[in-house]
Amino acid sequence: MNKLAAVLAVLVAVVLAPVANAAPNKRVVVYYQTQYSNGSTGDYVSPLPLLTNNTGVTDVIVGAIHLNDNKIVHLNDHPPAHERYNRMWRDLREMKSKGVNVIGMVGGAAQGSYQRLEREFDTYYPLLRNVITTYGLSGVDLDVEERMSLAAIQKLIDRLRADFGSSFVITMAPVATALSGGGNLSGFSYEDLYRSHGSKIDWFNAQFYCGWGSLASTAGYDRIIARNLVPPAKVVAGALTNPSGCQGFVDVPRLRSTVTELVRKYPTFGGVDGWEYFNSLPGGTARPWEWAAEMTAALRG
Repeated sequence: MNKLAAVLAVLVAVVLAPVANAAPNKRVVVYYQTQYSNGSTGDYVSPLPLLTNNTGVTDVIVGAIHLNDNKIVHLNDHPPAHERYNRMWRDLREMKSKGVNVIGMVGGAAQGSYQRLEREFDTYYPLLRNVITTYGLSGVDLDVEERMSLAAIQKLIDRLRADFGSSFVITMAPVATALSGGGNLSGFSYEDLYRSHGSKIDWFNAQFYCGWGSLASTAGYDRIIARNLVPPAKVVAGALTNPSGCQGFVDVPRLRSTVTELVRKYPTFGGVDGWEYFNSLPGGTARPWEWAAEMTAALRG
């Protein structure tokens, strides 16, 4: 093979290679809470198209895990072992086998899980640990939308690290203003938490929506980085994927522009996450995977 033919062969291989990830050190994170569209008896929403369409997705966060009264654990409205989730767990195992992190979201808008972990840690933490081990989760996303003390969240993070090791992914999902000295839903200070436990937190999925920030421009993200505490590599910009979620939706062309600018401003920019998968625009319920592909393209410039 002559030199020109060898060069052409390499170029073709690069172009045709599947997308392994969004870009070096940049994440495309998708929240996957609606497993059935049109209610509990609707059509199953598989996450596999994120993989088969080479979207560049790096992490799928499945939610939401709730630690309820009487030592009952639910994934949304049913136990994680319910038959309705059998196909979902199979699909997620396949994604994990191909290098996508499968992370369990704990808490969220339904309150009580973190209050129980604070008051009765020895009762409720083993239940959470059991879900992690049973389903082989790559990590947890701690979405604390209720009051919890700094000492209690530190204890939880310490125990997760001790039990699952340094490769286990621990993320958190504060509203964006909580990282820039503003409003907060969690009770404790994220800046104080970062000072003590930043090395144990892989990244923050900052919520730039529902009145807590916007990704129509880089301004809200800039305010976080300007505090010189949490670095860009650990701040993933969270966006709504559909205006039905709440206020603050930014259409895909504008969001791509913002993400491209964030990559330019911050070479170590952590990436982007989307709430949530099943009806993500521009593809909607028919092709929800397109949102992740759009964000990968923006991250790659």
